[in-house]
Amino acid sequence: MIGPSGHVRVMVATKPVDFRKGAEGLAGLVRDTMGADPFSGAVYVFRARRADRIKLVFFDGTGVCLFAKRLEDGKFQWPAITDGVVRLTAAQLQALLEGLDWRRVHDARDTRVPIAAS
Repeated sequence: MIGPSGHVRVMVATKPVDFRKGAEGLAGLVRDTMGADPFSGAVYVFRARRADRIKLVFFDGTGVCLFAKRLEDGKFQWPAITDGVVRLTAAQLQALLEGLDWRRVHDARDTRVPIAAS
């Protein structure tokens, strides 16, 4: 799977957008409506009115990238439609892109390092 891993910031626009927009139009929405820098290296996620479509915009250091996906069967699990932005982890984004319920993916738990072998 092509996509972010590790400690990348993922920002999801919760309101549907006009899916005729390309990379430049969505980068403009990042700046104007989300109040963020589209060239920061974060991944910005947009949804269509139909819940089966998703677009991601991010700057990879050499240019603005656009990733689009339409599910053939089913719908993406989206946050409630409100004004604002929802932050996801890279693992939650991977689940979202697979059509899974991203809300069930949690950060890794801190584990205690054993002091001595038992």
